[in-house]
Amino acid sequence: MTESLRPSGEHESSPHQVNPEWPPPPAYAPPTHAQPSSRPAQEPAPQPAKRKRARGPAALLAAVAIVAAAVGGGTAYGVQELTGNDTVAAGSASTTVVPSSQKGTVSGVAEAVTPSIVEINATSNAGSSTGSGVIITSDGEIVTNNHVVSGASSIEVRTSDGKTYEAETVGTDSGKDLALIKLQDASGLQAATLGDSDGVRVGDQVVAIGSPEGLTGTVTSGIVSALDRDVTVSTDESESRQQRQQGGGWPFEYGGQEFNGDTGSSTTTYQAIQTDASLNPGNSGGALIDMNGDIIGINSAMYSASGSGSSSSSDAGSVGLGFAIPINTVTSDLSALRSGSTT
Repeated sequence: MTESLRPSGEHESSPHQVNPEWPPPPAYAPPTHAQPSSRPAQEPAPQPAKRKRARGPAALLAAVAIVAAAVGGGTAYGVQELTGNDTVAAGSASTTVVPSSQKGTVSGVAEAVTPSIVEINATSNAGSSTGSGVIITSDGEIVTNNHVVSGASSIEVRTSDGKTYEAETVGTDSGKDLALIKLQDASGLQAATLGDSDGVRVGDQVVAIGSPEGLTGTVTSGIVSALDRDVTVSTDESESRQQRQQGGGWPFEYGGQEFNGDTGSSTTTYQAIQTDASLNPGNSGGALIDMNGDIIGINSAMYSASGSGSSSSSDAGSVGLGFAIPINTVTSDLSALRSGSTT
């Protein structure tokens, strides 16, 4: 950053050169006894005053660069605090969510981001289900999957510190399997920093945090296995919720093959990030995170052998085939969700 601010041709180690006056003043010669001077002795010629360093635009830019470098790790936090409760903290190349001493480690990501992930318990006429969510504002806006809260008559949210809140649905988008809920009487929560899913590459290391089977704050890790996978999910609330009650997770379709049950006749398709990080029922709505601690996706679908006709309990659980909605899809949909739209 400092290099881009320094004008070309100026080197930090080269001070400004001060040119002496030209021509130089005549040298002082004292009068001799042989030829006494009839004029008073001359005073030594005054030396040119040293010129101060210029404090022009280049110096100002350098000073700004130094201050910016010193701020460094506090960039994301500062942006989040200054923008207010109703604005999502957006990630950037300079975002530092994970402390520099733990950067690139799963433990560092887990410690930094876990306080921003919640467990969601939704109750409806068909029963209850457990999912996850991501806090995006300090006063309790939470992004999750539509299928986690669709049709719910009541929603209870538990944060990582064990506190529970009642929540209400603000807006839903079944076409993207997204929902926004809002906690009641919440403040001072740690909002996650949303990254840029367009910068995600196959092979990038990622961390997933959620509440599989109600195990709050479960952390798994893996890599990005593929991008732009066309995942088809059901938009039928009653059918999908009933199948989830029977185990096996949220039914979805990929490549013409159905997983975790029948998706039904009412479906929607979106492009997803594929990951081999272990995801299980209850991870839906939780976070897929890069190694800087930025949210890059909302976990939405995972293949579970126990929900695909297998009768053996040894086949149950994650098989390393999970999908997440890219976070850029989420951010582009936020204004519609906040407006209370229900689709």
